[in-house]
Amino acid sequence: MLKQVLRRYNYLFYTIFILGVGVSFASFIVTPDEQKWITWGNKCLTYAYDPAAEVKLKKWELTLTSDAFVRFRKTYTNGKQEYYSFQLHRFKDMDYLGNVNEGVLKLKANADDIIVQTYDDPKGNVDSMATTLSIPVKNMDPDRLDSLRKALIYFKERR
Repeated sequence: MLKQVLRRYNYLFYTIFILGVGVSFASFIVTPDEQKWITWGNKCLTYAYDPAAEVKLKKWELTLTSDAFVRFRKTYTNGKQEYYSFQLHRFKDMDYLGNVNEGVLKLKANADDIIVQTYDDPKGNVDSMATTLSIPVKNMDPDRLDSLRKALIYFKERR
């Protein structure tokens, strides 16, 4: 009888454990709509970013992640790196200053919610917060701008 009770509790424990693991993994699954917005957002940001507007820029990386972050890393020829990270749940608004050929995209946060870090800076490394992330862009027509805004709002409202 004791073996039957232990088997039952053992079975119950494993069932609850497997369900718990399944639920926790399910929270990380990216839905097809999310994947479309991620792909579109990354394609739009990559195509529109204007590295020529940055002086002595060696390489750059600008991505929209599945966990609703905009991450922007710039590496300069002198080795200095600038890193910006922005959680889109804190996204407030987006402004565009310029014309179709070139301009600046300004992503605004609710408060000082944009992480700004510098590495290997001759003036010293900096860790700070900002309310606006300015991204120089090119070839940004109104339809693309509107679509990017929709993608950012989608991730802001997603929980």
